[in-house]
Amino acid sequence: MKKRSTEKRLLQYALQFKRSIIFGIICLVIATGLELAGPLIAKTIIDDHILGIEGTWEEVEGNNDSDTVNYQDKYFKRSDRVTENDHPVATVSLLQVNRDYYFIEEEIPLQGQRTVEEGMISIELADETVTVEGEKIALSEVYAFFKPEQKPILLLLGLYMGLLAIAAVFQFYQTFILQKASNQIVKKMRNDVFAHTQRIPINYFVDQPAGKIVARITNDTEAIRDLYERVLSIVVTSIVYMAGIFIVLFILDAKLAAWCLLLIPLIIVWSKVYKYYGTKYNKVIRSTNSEINGNINEAIQGMTIIQAFRREKKTKEEFEVLNERHFNYQRKLVKLSALTSWNLVNVFRNLAFVAFIWYFGSSSLGPESIISIGMLYAIVDLLTRLFEPVNDIVNQLPLIEQARVAGGRVFELMDLDGEEVVNDKIPRYDGNIKFDKVSFAYEEDEYVLKNISLEVKAGQTAAFVGHTGSGKSSIMNLLFRFYDPQKGKITIDGNNTKEWSRQQVRSHMGIVLQDPFLFSGTIISNVTMNDPSISREAAINALKAVGAERFIEKLPGKYDEKVTEGGSTFSLGERQLISFARALAFDPAILILDEATANIDTETENIIQYALDILKKGRTTLVIAHRLSTIQQADTIFVLENGTIKEQGNHNKLIDEKGIYYQMYQMQRGSTQKAVG
Repeated sequence: MKKRSTEKRLLQYALQFKRSIIFGIICLVIATGLELAGPLIAKTIIDDHILGIEGTWEEVEGNNDSDTVNYQDKYFKRSDRVTENDHPVATVSLLQVNRDYYFIEEEIPLQGQRTVEEGMISIELADETVTVEGEKIALSEVYAFFKPEQKPILLLLGLYMGLLAIAAVFQFYQTFILQKASNQIVKKMRNDVFAHTQRIPINYFVDQPAGKIVARITNDTEAIRDLYERVLSIVVTSIVYMAGIFIVLFILDAKLAAWCLLLIPLIIVWSKVYKYYGTKYNKVIRSTNSEINGNINEAIQGMTIIQAFRREKKTKEEFEVLNERHFNYQRKLVKLSALTSWNLVNVFRNLAFVAFIWYFGSSSLGPESIISIGMLYAIVDLLTRLFEPVNDIVNQLPLIEQARVAGGRVFELMDLDGEEVVNDKIPRYDGNIKFDKVSFAYEEDEYVLKNISLEVKAGQTAAFVGHTGSGKSSIMNLLFRFYDPQKGKITIDGNNTKEWSRQQVRSHMGIVLQDPFLFSGTIISNVTMNDPSISREAAINALKAVGAERFIEKLPGKYDEKVTEGGSTFSLGERQLISFARALAFDPAILILDEATANIDTETENIIQYALDILKKGRTTLVIAHRLSTIQQADTIFVLENGTIKEQGNHNKLIDEKGIYYQMYQMQRGSTQKAVG
């Protein structure tokens, strides 16, 4: 099946919250429309009111309303405001030449080049020159003609302020809703990614450094959050704002608006160029960032070894190689981004204004120019506003491309084959275990278990011994379904483990590792694992049963003592006892002990051996043994070599056979006697 592109998958996540996004965009459109009413209102104020007194006036019979002007004991009214009830008696003109106004007792053309000399006004048209006599109006008398315009100007300004106030409300809601939607999208994505990590086979975590996986779940999803925030709150806003500006431009001057549309292909072409180079750089940057996280994580965990073996300089050099690569590609990306910010947009802006001046300067401004001051102001205002969203979009290209690459890395993790987590309960099984001709390889055809067949009855204790690499841990990994065998089958109480989900197989199993891991929290929470079915009393009883109360009672917080990550403030023996209590509290039908006493001193071993005896009662127990002295009471001991079972039987039987087990036992016994001696 063909994989969907990163962009489509990011869009698919966004569509899960389409209601919020659509509502936010509606608020955005309304806010933009209200705000863009400003240039149109400004044009109306300038052309119809501030400059509106220039034009044709009608002499009327009386002072009928507030639009009527008294001049030289006569009443005049703008011709566009005259009604049938005004009874006009004569037509006059008011004309501005330079900074002065002239009263002309006839109707004259209002377009053309104007000059005045000794009271004679000349108007140069395309094919003739009109000359009329005009009377200069004193400044105090001009005010009378402006007075009727005060009220509509104040009303229009009040309207604009009201529209801005309403727009601010819609602007708040669109910002809040779109930002909320972007965070909801990333919250959903982060939950999905983390949930998928629990479905991925365990071998992925063996092969991948923890820091790299953490980087994908945290850093990369955070970059995607920036993408949604930028796209939803800035890019979408800018696109809607630009669309609104173009609509207003087309209303004012369709030809000029059509020329301005050339900006759109320029932005698209530049975005394609940036995407080509930005993708290459960002892939290296994001990958290197993951490697840096993995390197730091490994260095912190192994700091004692690094310092003990004086590897500080070498570790620092390895880190500097990664850091230098990150710096170099980040520098290339910054250089590319620098071209997209002020420089690019400033070039576009200057070219647009040159075209604007040429358009009106050479094509429109002539003897019969019809362009008005209000029109010029509105268009200049709109062109200025047009480059704000262009600048915003171009400035987001680096973050958008970075987030797109991060999205690809996150989806790459989510595309790994996984299995659904199925926690449906199954009845507690008795614990009869059977391996039937099982072969298993971690790598293709490199089998570490070869045709293994064994059986352990419910309630028995079986031990597995052998040299390193013999396959002991692999058997436990298969039983726990961390892996599945390539050949043969494994059954519990006659049920093939593959017929159950991995969670169902493990639901009645417990495991104690050689180096037990404790989680941040308290001693109690590490026993209960925050499972509500295990009470505090049950956890305390389990701790007491394995003898852990001996050291817990001495702690300041006792059973509520804080536990740091990994339980580093406790000794290995103390951590082991807590892990035993954890296994006991969950009451498993099958218990796996993976060299649980390998690194324990002899005194602590006696305590732990007592805990083990408590733990093994009433359950099937599989023990990976390092010290043969700890498994002498096992019902069956399996001796492995190179992935096959060479010997099996109880301790006495294997000693009598004087085979591999006998030799291993003698070697350990001899080493112990020598150490004592």
